[in-house]
Amino acid sequence: MQPRNSRLNSAALRGAVDLAAVKAAGEAAQKAEQARAERARQAAAAEADGVAPQPAYQLVIDVTEETFETEVVQRSTEVPVVIDFWAEWCGPCKQLSPILEGLAEEYAGAFVLAKIDVDANQLIAQQFGIQGIPAVMAVVAGQLVPLFQGAESAANVRKVLDQLILVAEQRFGISGGAVAPGGEAAEAAGPQRPEDPALAAAHDALDAGDLGGAIQAYRNVLADQPGNTEAKLGLAQAELLKRVEGLDLQAVRAAAAADPKDVGTQLQAADLDLVGGHVEDAFGRLVDTVGRTFGEDRDTARLRLLELFEVIGPEDPRVVAARTALARVLF
Repeated sequence: MQPRNSRLNSAALRGAVDLAAVKAAGEAAQKAEQARAERARQAAAAEADGVAPQPAYQLVIDVTEETFETEVVQRSTEVPVVIDFWAEWCGPCKQLSPILEGLAEEYAGAFVLAKIDVDANQLIAQQFGIQGIPAVMAVVAGQLVPLFQGAESAANVRKVLDQLILVAEQRFGISGGAVAPGGEAAEAAGPQRPEDPALAAAHDALDAGDLGGAIQAYRNVLADQPGNTEAKLGLAQAELLKRVEGLDLQAVRAAAAADPKDVGTQLQAADLDLVGGHVEDAFGRLVDTVGRTFGEDRDTARLRLLELFEVIGPEDPRVVAARTALARVLF
């Protein structure tokens, strides 16, 4: 099993959340605070030496296949990175891009806008599964968050950005802090929050591949802290990884295709879909299973779908869409 601090990279993007990075909220928050503390230290040292501090980051950057890892994936541990997929020939892009650039200035460092020309960077566009442009996505703590496709008004884009920034701060402790007109970071680093030892033990067990130990450790945390979101997310991931241990991907998919009414096989296939990064496929499979079954089988499929929602996170657009689809087949 990969460690939980693995991240999306330019060779492994599939347009879905990487489960190895899913639910790294505590670690992301710690890294974000460390980054802020380091920037504050460097600014203080520069000021003491009478040297103008260097900008923490540019608000709008052009990203290529060569710079994607540094400018998007690594940068996303410090600040949400919004990606604008565009092309010179695209009329709607010429309407949307100035809006995004203007909002990047207006939000003063709460997010960074990364512009990717799909014609010049076809590999990235292919890996993100871009079907049409303009398309806007975000990366937060190495996790991909689809936002919207097509031209939108500034008011609608602002609503999306507000939600993104809120999620980045609440789930991962990542906030971009104000940036002065000259590009200098204006934020001050706060004290680092010590990690709960019980939660740290659960994370360590997960990192070590001790899924049974991780599951029990997360349950112990939740017994004392029923509202601990990070523990809930960690437990959901550990239980998922435990369920797929030893499963043969091809055999399970073949069996699921051969008998769509076999609920147990559909559950296994959905788990494997999610672990493989095929989030919409996993959700769609279980929604369809709920729609074609009755009684106990239907309830079993519904509950598994709710468990997978926990793995991805309730605010993810794919979860929101799947909840709507689930409601349609239930009612």
